[in-house]
Amino acid sequence: MAFNHLPAGVHDALAPLSVTPVTHSVPMAINHRSDRPSAPAASGSSPGTVLGRLASGPSRASRITHTEHLPPRAGRHAVWPDRIRSEVVAAVQAAGIDHPWEHQALAAEHALDGESVVVATGTASGKSLAYLVPVLSTLLDGSEAPNGRGATALYLAPTKALAADQCRSVKELSQPLDTAVRAAVYDGDTPYEEREWVRQYANYVLTNPDMLHRGILPGHARWSSFLKSLKYVVIDECHTYRGVFGSHVAQVLRRLRRLCARYGASPVFLLASATAAEPAVAARRLTGLPVVEIADDASPRGELVFALWEPPLTELHGEKGAPVRRTATAETADLLTDLAVQGVRSVAFVRSRRGAELIALIAQERLAEVDRSLARRVAAYRGGYLPEERRALERALHSGELLGLAATTALELGVDVSGLDAVLIAGYPGTRASVWQQAGRAGRSGQGALAVLVARDDPLDTFLVHHPEALFDQPVESTVLDPDNPYVLAPHLCAAAAEIPLTDDDLDLFGPASRELLPQLEAAKLLRRRTKAWHWTRRERAADLTDIRGEGGRPVQIVEEGTGRLLGTVDASAAHSTVHEGAVHLHQGRTYLVRSLDLEDSVALVEQAEPPYSTVARDTTAVSVLETDIEIPWGDGRLCYGSVEVTNQVVSFLRRRLITGEVLGETKLDLPPRTLRTRAVWWTVTEDQLDEARITPEILGGALHAAEHASIGLLPLFATCDRWDIGGVSIPLHPDTLLPTVFVYDGHPGGAGFAERAFHTARTWLTATREAIAACECEAGCPSCIQSPKCGNGNDPLHKRGAVRLLTVLLKGAPD
Repeated sequence: MAFNHLPAGVHDALAPLSVTPVTHSVPMAINHRSDRPSAPAASGSSPGTVLGRLASGPSRASRITHTEHLPPRAGRHAVWPDRIRSEVVAAVQAAGIDHPWEHQALAAEHALDGESVVVATGTASGKSLAYLVPVLSTLLDGSEAPNGRGATALYLAPTKALAADQCRSVKELSQPLDTAVRAAVYDGDTPYEEREWVRQYANYVLTNPDMLHRGILPGHARWSSFLKSLKYVVIDECHTYRGVFGSHVAQVLRRLRRLCARYGASPVFLLASATAAEPAVAARRLTGLPVVEIADDASPRGELVFALWEPPLTELHGEKGAPVRRTATAETADLLTDLAVQGVRSVAFVRSRRGAELIALIAQERLAEVDRSLARRVAAYRGGYLPEERRALERALHSGELLGLAATTALELGVDVSGLDAVLIAGYPGTRASVWQQAGRAGRSGQGALAVLVARDDPLDTFLVHHPEALFDQPVESTVLDPDNPYVLAPHLCAAAAEIPLTDDDLDLFGPASRELLPQLEAAKLLRRRTKAWHWTRRERAADLTDIRGEGGRPVQIVEEGTGRLLGTVDASAAHSTVHEGAVHLHQGRTYLVRSLDLEDSVALVEQAEPPYSTVARDTTAVSVLETDIEIPWGDGRLCYGSVEVTNQVVSFLRRRLITGEVLGETKLDLPPRTLRTRAVWWTVTEDQLDEARITPEILGGALHAAEHASIGLLPLFATCDRWDIGGVSIPLHPDTLLPTVFVYDGHPGGAGFAERAFHTARTWLTATREAIAACECEAGCPSCIQSPKCGNGNDPLHKRGAVRLLTVLLKGAPD
């Protein structure tokens, strides 16, 4: 059996808060039966009281394993810099903000001084105002210029939802400024008839890195008046730009800076993030510029009560008779129902689109038993909806029309949902940064807030709810990216040359690796040097050489069979596992069955139905060695680097009963495999080494699997990657090596350079891996050593001591 560990990018390519834990008793305020909602209650209760109501009943209280209490904090006021226009200060005051917090005034001061700055304060600390005030003041100055367009500003968000939300906020704030501020969104949802107006007249353009890469920079001539007047570039939620995606965005920003310089502009960059580790370092790497860090949060904070919640065991039994816990999906749906009955405005975050739809559907059904009008006040929010559906949901949540929303991480980032009282997190989202981002969506108006992390039936989640120090005593993860990665840099050099021919003077901007890459791009006939510049030689668009998010393939359209109505879309990378024939597809509270999936035309036909089950796809992953470039003896074992082919295939799907998760049956599927050709590092051990390490056949799989997990977790320290950019497979007997083998591979077509760096630092890398496992104080393995948040096998099997012994023997043979 192979234990596969897929990176986020593989499926796509296949086609600082530290607190001291304090456990508190939970007040039991109002009792109501846990199996049926009671009548609506009034909102406005304290977080502890709300939690007490959730925990009332004969079995609920025992589900809370830990409660963390973050006390309220007073704010520190300041005054806006004198250079801020009085009209802007008046507009801010009209919005109900008499005085800025100290960090807001300081950020504005640096921005006006022409210094790039990163504001790394907590959620709901007013970061938006910190950059908006100097931007609006500068735009107002520019509107009085006798000639030309005046000053302009560009806002970049990682999601369309955040850009749309920020545009609404800017328009509300700048309304007293009349026409001096002309804000507009320019992204894939912008109607074509509006795009020309945005290019010609908007002076505050809100977009995303994807549109900047594919639309604005290649068409820079049409944006020349905007770019030559560009004063500020705002980069919101900058911690999201990590790994390969972050490296791509870093090069997109360098292309932007180059074009601005050609038009005579040198914009100041204003960055914001609530969950960044070493924010100045990350911001400097992202922009290529020196950046001032502002991390002293002067805003007030309401009380936050954060509960860890473990669903109860059921009477069902799984494989080998193991007891089965109630699903996090069903538990979260019940909690969302109870919060809505209390009148508590809430968002439930869930990792999958299907999970978001299912939670909303269950909550709606249960609320309808109490009051049909309540059922209409809960909805789902996820990617794949039509643009008008997303905007309507955002407006309904912001206005308070919606009491509850089950959302994917599409709503995690910064969207202003002021007035939320509670956040539910259905399963650990993979990073502490995401936990705090999601928890921070509540209490954004300064009131107290409740956050509840509901554990999945998974070793990692189980560990966290019983070891709260692993969550609350650790800083957020570092933002790792590498703009000099040649696999990332090469296509952006081509894109830059297509925009304006590259000269020697440009190369310092793109980093030292660019000089080494240019001869290779010439040899590949992508670039040609004429006189003193490199030119793009192809007819196709250079910007299309790379997809900065690595999604690949056109989205699959989901069409209602009887009416021909387009319901939405799903990424090509996810189609095999989510809209295969027989899949249950949920959309806006309605349930559909997929009747057919046409991969050639990228269409899934569905019909409305009400099956009493949900579906979950099962897949297999295998790695085959295509070519071994380098092989080094490590004692009797071998360390290798070369090309591999990763094959992933969805082979069947399970039907699971709603609420309980009981498996009703499995249906085979005949879908084509998806392959990824990439680069990998792998190591093998012999029978003699296994004997020396006291590794028996019974624990071999767990030892290899644990070593694989830990090595992936440590590789970002040596290869400047993100663990979501790499994948792994461990197998006790690999058909190509005929030995126990562990693979770690790049999750991007053609490779991204991570495996190569791993090979060249293997001794240091694997030594650190062994030490990290051995030094961990846990008994049998935990997220700090061998458990992984993205394991395709549910972190099973794992054998901690076996991994330590195995790596010890392997490293004995490593060359100096």
